[in-house]
Amino acid sequence: MLTFLAHLTASWSSMYSNSAPLRTAIEFAHVGGLIAGGGTAIAADRMTIRAARYSPVARQLQIHHIENTHIVVLAGFAFVVASGLLLFLADVQTYLHSKVFWVKMACVVALSLNGAWLVIAGRRAEVGSVAGWRELKRAAVASLALWFATTLLGVALPNV
Repeated sequence: MLTFLAHLTASWSSMYSNSAPLRTAIEFAHVGGLIAGGGTAIAADRMTIRAARYSPVARQLQIHHIENTHIVVLAGFAFVVASGLLLFLADVQTYLHSKVFWVKMACVVALSLNGAWLVIAGRRAEVGSVAGWRELKRAAVASLALWFATTLLGVALPNV
């Protein structure tokens, strides 16, 4: 089984390394997913943080806005994860031994968990819970930090 996996990753690595159009498509999927998903999440997070200071009606509108952004954020995140897996498989030996890579992966896991927390807090806030809004605001702040930290680590990764 390990021999098969080694052969498979070697074949993918060779194909990836020898095809500029393939590298471009995979890297675009990674960056494009980050821009679409992360950009939408960041905009929604900023609006959520601001809405926490406003009236209950404005907050309710923000909850509906957040619900409408989930599909874009999740689709973008899916592109980032799928293309990231392909990038990882193209250079397994480098990434396996990179501390920056593993810190970035920890941030990706934290981003996923925070997304679940956002959904739960959003549901609590939607029914008028003051504690739910506090949690939602904290989750939005964490989301902002995690999107930027993950992006920074991704940019640092080829440079270390």
